[in-house]
Amino acid sequence: MRGTRLVIADRHPIVLQGLMSVFAAQRDFNIVAWCNSGTSCLEAIRNLAPDIALLGDSFPDVTASEILAIADDENFPIQLVFFTAAVENGDLAAAIAAGSCNVISKYANNETLLRSLRLVAEGVSLLPEPSPELAPTGREVNVAKIENVLALLTDREREIMHLVAEGLSNKAIARRLNISQGTIKVHLHHIYQKLEIRNRTALAALACHNDTAVSARFRSYQRHA
Repeated sequence: MRGTRLVIADRHPIVLQGLMSVFAAQRDFNIVAWCNSGTSCLEAIRNLAPDIALLGDSFPDVTASEILAIADDENFPIQLVFFTAAVENGDLAAAIAAGSCNVISKYANNETLLRSLRLVAEGVSLLPEPSPELAPTGREVNVAKIENVLALLTDREREIMHLVAEGLSNKAIARRLNISQGTIKVHLHHIYQKLEIRNRTALAALACHNDTAVSARFRSYQRHA
């Protein structure tokens, strides 16, 4: 039986050794690499083509946001699972909502960890269980908070955001709006600053999540009208 190919990465040696011991005892997991930095984890993903990367959310060399951006740019055929104590990073929460990655609490016991990784291997997206240590994310993202953040955008910035969510490149957006690619880049820079995010994946996730929430409220209004 081919086990799920797994890369494990964490900056703390004790955490890394503990995770390795948990998965080494499982026949359905095959640890192909263990790393103590974000850079070495990315290299292992590129060279070894694992099925899942279980990684901490705090490395001195590469941030979780940068890992998400690189995975998006290079189109990694892999499931990214962040092993974290809390989801406070806007990029990470938005990426979870978009299905770009999953998250498992560092407070989870071994059985929960193994069960969660097996679900991910089967293509199931995880939604973190509410707890004081791990704030709700994914579909539980606070809709009102997202709307308040998006209210900071101008009409043009909102237009660009929705075109990004449709999957259009900067070149295609520039052609659609009849403006230069340089202007699109400037707008995106301002959008990222206002929303405190760093990549297109997070922006698209915010746009899609907001549109879904608005549609749900409209359907609720129709039912009660």
